[in-house]
Amino acid sequence: MTADYDRDLRGYGANPPDPKWPGGARIALNFVINVEEGSEPSMQDGEGYTETQHTEAFGRPAINGRDLAGESMFEYGSRVGFWRLLRLFQERGLPLTMFACALALERNPEIANAIRGSGSDVCSHGWRWIKHFELSEEEEREHIRKSVISLEKTTGQRPLGWYCRYGPGTNTRRLLIEHGGFLYDSDYYGDELPFWKTVDGYPHLIVPYSLTNNDGKMVGWLGTADDLFAFFRDAFDMLYDEGAENPKMMSVGLHNRLIGHPARAMALKKFLDYVMAKPDVWITRRVDIAEHWAKTHPYPGKGLNE
Repeated sequence: MTADYDRDLRGYGANPPDPKWPGGARIALNFVINVEEGSEPSMQDGEGYTETQHTEAFGRPAINGRDLAGESMFEYGSRVGFWRLLRLFQERGLPLTMFACALALERNPEIANAIRGSGSDVCSHGWRWIKHFELSEEEEREHIRKSVISLEKTTGQRPLGWYCRYGPGTNTRRLLIEHGGFLYDSDYYGDELPFWKTVDGYPHLIVPYSLTNNDGKMVGWLGTADDLFAFFRDAFDMLYDEGAENPKMMSVGLHNRLIGHPARAMALKKFLDYVMAKPDVWITRRVDIAEHWAKTHPYPGKGLNE
């Protein structure tokens, strides 16, 4: 049993590497907008239920048939929330990463065009916002293929990153290698720095994501903008203080149908202004972090995170 145990519980341990962020930054800060609306499980797309997770209706019992209220909560994200979030970043000239579901952009060309012209990098969030670990190997292979083709067509860029909904399956990373063309994936939550893995004999970079610094914390909880701002601020402050000696990265996950609402968006606005006032902060896209790491800390061969 020990020989088959493929988890790495040690990571970098007490001696993480110096990431050597550009300009000697104490922290690399990446904001992610998850663009999912229209790709989620639905009656129309054959799942037999209406997805309500990460909406105001999360936790209520499912209804028999279409949940039109639940559908409209997703639609708020694409009709209103996305545009509010994009404006907040564009007004400040800040870079963004889009975790984009391919079908969502096919169904909303206006958002696809806005992303195309925004300078944001696009990380594939899959073809659909569904459970990849329930797909067969062949189904998942096809979803990866379709997502790449679709996103390149709608956004004008080939996604170099991957992050699938609900967590990956045991085949996911191997299938990314098989497909080729991916610089990294973010299907991992267990670190604050990128690291390399050897997958089927090939080098593969992991850029960890966060469900902690994430507006999903507001689901099913009233809270206030001050609560969310304080949570993000405190996470940033801890990493910023540590960054004097051990720089790390911080991911902030955003959802159009959650933090896109006015009161929650105020928390984001306060946080953006807060971090912009700090020196030695590298606010950047996810692909820039991955490319910097690959250049500054190239694949070491099999070993640490094999």
